[in-house]
Amino acid sequence: DQTYTLSDLEGKIIVINFWASWCDPCKAEAEDLEMLWRDYKDKDVLLLGIDYADTEKEALDYLSTWDITYPNGPDVGTTISQSYRIRGVPETYIVAQNGLLAKSFIGPVNYENIEVVLEALLDK
Repeated sequence: DQTYTLSDLEGKIIVINFWASWCDPCKAEAEDLEMLWRDYKDKDVLLLGIDYADTEKEALDYLSTWDITYPNGPDVGTTISQSYRIRGVPETYIVAQNGLLAKSFIGPVNYENIEVVLEALLDK
């Protein structure tokens, strides 16, 4: 178990994805997010999954079904989702190396959506 704070991760690009096991659009993007993690984890990019409104069993089953290896954790009491003012799932936020929000996506993303933003940030 590891706890992350954005201030501890300054200098890295952080992709934060809010998801839920019962969310069909989340399932549609799961494979692309895992592929992004595998391609970018060695390039100072951290992908964090935030599970929204699930039981632990539902969340673990989802992670297992989609073979997800990037760090994930529950949003206990919806504290994190409230601070990001999410309106539903999936939602994805990309935080630049300087700690500022670079891009947000409401709804499902694909590999190319995220790749364009990551490459632009890595080129800076």
